[in-house]
This record gives sequence, structure tokens and C-alpha cells, in this order.
Amino acid sequence: MTALEPRVVRGQPDIVPTPLLPPGFGVPPTRWIHPSVRMRELLRTEPYLFGPGVYDPMGAQLVMHHGFKAVYFSGYSFAIGHLGTTDMDLYSGPEIADGARRTVSALRKYQLTAAVGDPEKGVAPRHLDIPPVIVDMDAGYGNIFNVQRQTELLVNGGVAAAHLEDQVLPKRCGHIGGKALVPATEMIGKLRMMRAVADDLGNPEFVVIARTDGLSAVDAPQSERGMDLAIDRGLRYLDSGVPDLLWCEFPTSDRGPVETFSTEIRKRYPEARFAFNYSSSFKWFNDPEPMTFAELGEMGVGFIFITLGGQHATGHGLSTLLSAMAERQEQGYIELQRREWEPGADIPTRSHHQFSGVPYHHLVGTAYDAARLGTEFVEALPDEKVV
Repeated sequence: MTALEPRVVRGQPDIVPTPLLPPGFGVPPTRWIHPSVRMRELLRTEPYLFGPGVYDPMGAQLVMHHGFKAVYFSGYSFAIGHLGTTDMDLYSGPEIADGARRTVSALRKYQLTAAVGDPEKGVAPRHLDIPPVIVDMDAGYGNIFNVQRQTELLVNGGVAAAHLEDQVLPKRCGHIGGKALVPATEMIGKLRMMRAVADDLGNPEFVVIARTDGLSAVDAPQSERGMDLAIDRGLRYLDSGVPDLLWCEFPTSDRGPVETFSTEIRKRYPEARFAFNYSSSFKWFNDPEPMTFAELGEMGVGFIFITLGGQHATGHGLSTLLSAMAERQEQGYIELQRREWEPGADIPTRSHHQFSGVPYHHLVGTAYDAARLGTEFVEALPDEKVV
């Protein structure tokens, strides 16, 4: 029997065994479907695919725990989380590729962790699908040969998709002034290299996203500027036959430019699909009628993401804790524990024992006769004492 053969595991016929779990435990068979294939299927069947922006494996695991169907590995978030700096090409391609690779690996591990639950404490197994990871590739970190290397790192790292932008190097965040564009022919050459590398590595389903900053660039080889330039760039990229999704970076949250861009592109390419950055640079809470995900889906947006969502949440949560501890010392932390463990709260990290996979390691360690993995890892619930 192979790992892919369906078999009833704990009464569930849609769960299959894997050599990485003890007998009686299993995972969804989607574990063995390539992430690029899964992403394409989701793009085909969902009104839109949303990926919360994260920058590390733990954030991606939380996205998976809460049932989201995609993970966006944000370059700006990675710059902040990895270097504590802004998004201006200050990290290298291999650095973010390694972060993405570790994130994909962590999601595969978390699926095993969730599939075990915590038998000793009555925590039932959860059978989670692994969300495909979409990665920021910036402007390719150099010429087509840098793009060749970066694409190889990402494809071999197990990511589902990557996006490439048409800025000159060093690039900068789309909402920072002074952006300049490379010639469209150079960008198209980079896109073609992405596609060629993925195909050569046996992944023709790898999703390529082309981004243009033409709408707000101050310097470009063409005479067009603003919306005309963005539309021209978008059409030329689609003319190459490479991009699966087209992304125009918008400088504001106004819906008018989004509607104009998508409408004009679809005059030539009626089936064109778009990616959209629901940017945290915009004060959506001040907008009297902010665009909804559903509305974007109706405009043809297939993939939506919030680049710095995870970073903002981390900053808010940690700042709240630090302020409380600065004022009330240990009571500030105890208050956090009360919130984590209150009835009905779904905070998987409240038990680092369970979230990091100690029950999984204990069961597998026992199965592999790793005798030193045992009850020394037992963690108490808030109202229990370890004996």
C-alpha cells in the first residue's frame, strides 16, 4: 500500500496514511498535490483567492490553522522581520527564497502536528489542507540570470507562485516615491525566463504574476505616463503569453483606477485575471465605502493579499503586551494568558506544547523507539499542575 491509496483512518475515508504519522493517524490526500496545481484549481473554482501576508513560518502556520486557502510571503514584511528595514532591495534573493522554503516546510510539518492533536489531553486531530505559498520576487535581484537562479530556488523550495515587477534596481516599495521602470522588453525577458525555468524543472503549473508600477512611476523609457503607461505595460506583458495574473500597483484605495485598469485590459483579454494588493498603506477605515473582496472578484481579481497584515498584527499584539507589562509587571502577562485560555478562544499558540508539535514528536518518537522523547514534555493547562 502506498501513502496515496485511500484508506479509512479513524473512520474518515478521505484521510490517508503517511509514513510520518503513527498507525491510526492520517492527513488529507491533498498533501501530495503540488502547491502550484492546488493554486490553479483554487483560482479556477473560487470567486477570489485571499492570502494573508506573513513573513515567517509561524505566521504561515497560523494562517493555515484559521483555514485560509493561500499564504502570501510578503517582501516588505520580510524586510521588516528579517532586517528591521524598509522595502528597498536590501535583502538578497536567496535570503527571501530560504525564508519561503522554510515556510513551506513548516506548513507541511504543521499538517502532521494538527493531524495528531493531543491524545493525552483530549484534543482531537484536525485535518488541514496545506495552503499554497505565493512569494514576492521583487524585480528579480539583477538581470535574467539572477531571475533564473531565483526562480529555481523558489520552484525547488515548493512555492506555488511568485510575482515579478518592472522597476529598475534597486527597487522600492510601490508606495514609496521615485520609482523608475526598466524597458518593457527587459521585463518581458525576465518573465519568459521565469516560465522557462519552471518548465525546465518540471513544474509547468507554476503561477507567474507580472506586476507593473507604471501608474505612479516618475521615470520610464516610454512617453506614456500614469494610467496609459500602466495599461500599455499590462497589455504588453500579457501579449508575451507568460503571466497567469496581472498586478497593477495602485497608489490609493480609490476604486476608479482599479475599474479603469481592469476594464481596459479586458477589452483585449476578456479572460484576464488580476492580483490586487489590499495595501495596509491605505487607511481603509477612513474610506466611506472601501472596496470589498467580493467586488474585486467581480472585476476579475483572482488573488487578493494584504502585504503587511501579519506585521501590523504582530506589532499591535506585542505592543499591547509590552505596555501592560511595563505598567503591571507579571500581571500584564497573566492578563494575556487569561485572554488566550478564555472559553471559546481559538488561539493555537496558547499552548506552545501543542502548537510546536510536542504530542506529534512524542508519538513518532515512541514509534521510532526514541526513548528520550517522553512525558518530560507534558505541559499543564491553566487549571492543572504537573505532577
